[in-house]
Parts: sequence; structure tokens; C-alpha cells
Amino acid sequence: MKPLANETVKLQYMKLADRVKTLMLGTIDEKGRPFVSYAPFVKKDGKLYIYISRIANHYRHVEANPDVDVMLIEDESNSANLFARERARFVCHAVNIGNEGHEELFERFEASFGAPMIRVLRGLDFSLFELTPLAGRYVAGFGQAYDIDLNADRFEHVARDGHTQSVKQAAT
Repeated sequence: MKPLANETVKLQYMKLADRVKTLMLGTIDEKGRPFVSYAPFVKKDGKLYIYISRIANHYRHVEANPDVDVMLIEDESNSANLFARERARFVCHAVNIGNEGHEELFERFEASFGAPMIRVLRGLDFSLFELTPLAGRYVAGFGQAYDIDLNADRFEHVARDGHTQSVKQAAT
């Protein structure tokens, strides 16, 4: 499998980041066990924002331990190879920023998920969390991993021999 040019892959990542509307959220529960959930999100200025209910398990987990992992992943139905789904993972620090004074974020949520839905949620027990990515990794396919930031200002190919030999053997 021939590696793609960095700019081509960067554009592919940016399309994924714009297309995906929910993220997988990895947190740690009260007993130190991993917990995976998901949340709709919006982006602004290199950060991710989620709007989650206080009764949700992941709300308590993020409040107790703000170190979280998130993953944006291509839908299975759009993936040519389920062993190499296109995805981006970020190590993040989360902060509950409350709901006051964040109208631009709510406008982004309304644009993505519909104003009627967001108006309903704003009347409930939901709260905004700001997720600041500290490190990121984008995987376009076998042998095509890149260290990135959310906006793709950093986009560096991870040069490892691990998959390269196996991919070459499989191709012959």
C-alpha cells in the first residue's frame, strides 16, 4: 500500500473532522475502570465542546477526573476496511464551563443539531464541557498514522516499520 502525500491525507482528516458529529468519550469511573460513551460535539478555536446531562455517568466521571480521551471515527458503513477505519484520537483535558456566556457555542450546536433540540436541552440539566486536546493521532489506514492537533496545524507522519512489512507481504 503506497503512502499518500501529507497534504492529501491532511485534507482527508479535515473532511472527517467536519463530517463526524459525535465523538467517542473515554473516561475513568469511580473505581478506576475505563468507561466509554459518546457525545455530540462542536469545535471552536482548536477545542472540542460537548453538552452533557448531569445524570449521565460520563458527566460524573469527567467532573471527578478531567483527563479524557476522545475519538472521531468514520462510520462502519463508509469504511472500506473495518480493520483500518479512518479515525482521530485526542488526549484531552476537560473543564465544565457552565452554560452562561457561551452563545456562540450554542449557535454552533443549533446549526449542527437543530435549534429546537438545543432549546429543549438548555431547559434541562445539561452543561457545557470544554475539551482541550493535548495530543492527537490520526489514522488514515495501515501504515498511515499522523501526530496531529485538532486544526491540523501539526500534521506529522509517524514513521514506524511495524505495519509496513505486513502490508507489503499482504499485497504480494
